[in-house]
Amino acid sequence: MFIMSEDSQRTQGRDAQSSNIMAGKAVAESVRTTLGPRGMDKMLVDSGGEVVITNDGATILNEMDIEHPAAQMIVEVADSQEEEVGDGTTTAAVIAGNLLGEAEDLIEQDVHATTIVEGYHEASEIALEAISEQVSEEVVDDEVLKQVAESSMTGKGTGGLTAESLAETVVEAIRHVELEDGVARDNVTVHTQIGASSNATELVPGIVIDEEPAHDGMPGEVEDASLAVLDVELGVRTGEIDAEYSIDSIDQLNSAIDAEESEVRGYAETVAESGADVVFTTEDVDDRVASYLATEGVLVFEGIGDSDAKDIVSATGATRVGALDDLEEADFGQADRISAENYGDDDLAFVEGGAAAETVTVFVRGGTEHIVDELERAIGDALDVVATALASGEVVPGAGATEIAIADKIREEAAGIEGRKQLAVNAFADALDIVPRTLAANTGRDPIDALVDLRAAHDSTGRAGLITSGEEVTIDDPFDYGVIDPADVKREAIESATEAATMIARIDDVIAAE
Repeated sequence: MFIMSEDSQRTQGRDAQSSNIMAGKAVAESVRTTLGPRGMDKMLVDSGGEVVITNDGATILNEMDIEHPAAQMIVEVADSQEEEVGDGTTTAAVIAGNLLGEAEDLIEQDVHATTIVEGYHEASEIALEAISEQVSEEVVDDEVLKQVAESSMTGKGTGGLTAESLAETVVEAIRHVELEDGVARDNVTVHTQIGASSNATELVPGIVIDEEPAHDGMPGEVEDASLAVLDVELGVRTGEIDAEYSIDSIDQLNSAIDAEESEVRGYAETVAESGADVVFTTEDVDDRVASYLATEGVLVFEGIGDSDAKDIVSATGATRVGALDDLEEADFGQADRISAENYGDDDLAFVEGGAAAETVTVFVRGGTEHIVDELERAIGDALDVVATALASGEVVPGAGATEIAIADKIREEAAGIEGRKQLAVNAFADALDIVPRTLAANTGRDPIDALVDLRAAHDSTGRAGLITSGEEVTIDDPFDYGVIDPADVKREAIESATEAATMIARIDDVIAAE
């Protein structure tokens, strides 16, 4: 009797567990060398020849063509980390992979998967307590936020611009969107533009969109602007069906031309008389309308995307209008300055100040596409972690110090846990050692020696990390060197890695349909 299709493949027991764990470990290992300030980059080339150069864990894993379902769970760990806190993706993936490795060793010692899962969950609770104990008592001010941003970007491709300089821009951007009850992170965007040194990166108090004026004769800059956002085609109306009109005389032709000109001029006059200095429309603008508005000193941008229109409305307080007859002064948005600027082959519109200042843009410059892409990723992560740190007000030491403290507390608590579950709890602590060991390996130090030294320093001082300063690598208090991470980044990494590892470890039967 056949229950499944003859083409189905089934893997059971230890073989299934081994296959899944091996896949998860392989994915984690693929990003391990990117961890830390001395982490290396990966070059990813797709089937079409597109190249991505990055050391961002989430980007690497998403660009890889991963088909194994267990391996895909590690990718989901990185995605979850990226979505929730914006950084720590590599750390989360590496921890998950090492938890699987430790689980594999326990399974080979005949420790049941359920016991491992229970031990891992208990250890993760202890880990969260240890993170809270490591939270600094220092107030999270601008200086601390800069250190958080700099720690996030150190080791990432920042071109010729130092992480310290970028950190100031990042903190300024987040402070712009700080609210009484949190941070409006979505009000900070990153816009990249090739063609200058990364030192030209700046903060724009407003938004930047890829658009050019509808007519060359329009002003390039309007100050104290009243702007309208339209979903209206400023041109001759056309029917939705094909139709032909028969003209029998010159008078009829002239009448048709006059009617068309009257319609076009009517659109232009309505816009000009409305009092709008700048118009953004999602539809097209007839050349004659654009020419007339140019003579009236009105700046018009046509064919803007729906998302850009939403951003402009959100930033300036304008109301989108779907019919020109409905346009009133109350629908206008306000901005201190709107300008059209040219960057090589690209034209950009800047909407700055006034109501637009509630939304800010980090305008990233770089000499090549690869540089600006990596800068965009680095700054995006830094914005996320600064927003997280500001919202929670909790930061912990980086450089592997928090992982050393967590592992130490777990081993201490494990002594009071009975049965085989104690083995799983201790294995969890051993798995966390992968972070300081990897940091040491990526700096050229012997991982075992570094781990021993870190543990000894932690026992004597209560806080010790692997500090990289120039060519020197020392073991000291990360807070003294400004190597700081948001506590929520560590919590999310522990929780997401634990969930993925325990889910994979419990699978003992894989049924694949062809």
